[in-house]
Amino acid sequence: MSTQPPGSPTVVWLHPEAPPKPAEGAPCNGCGLCCLAEPCPLGVLVSRRRRGACAALRWSNADQRYWCGMVADPAAVTGMTHPWAVRAMSALARRWIASGIGCDARLDAQVLPPGQ
Repeated sequence: MSTQPPGSPTVVWLHPEAPPKPAEGAPCNGCGLCCLAEPCPLGVLVSRRRRGACAALRWSNADQRYWCGMVADPAAVTGMTHPWAVRAMSALARRWIASGIGCDARLDAQVLPPGQ
């Protein structure tokens, strides 16, 4: 059961270099907002939680964006290292998170004023 009152905002902390959230339906740019707010069904399995940030979410300094660890590096998330299993998990993760379909996060991001 959630401890937040209904309608209260969820606060997530984005990497300062994260790109802004794209418009709904636009291609994913790795802003990370959706995965930091709550895990997707695949994230629930790998995170073992239904609320809070997904444990599979990874920040890439090289790309200056967030990546789903189950797509980018499933071995690091699951510990499984067999090449065929890693390829299969990555392909399955792309399908489960609808990679390439477009942003489906109905979330609005707001920057907090300094000091809050």
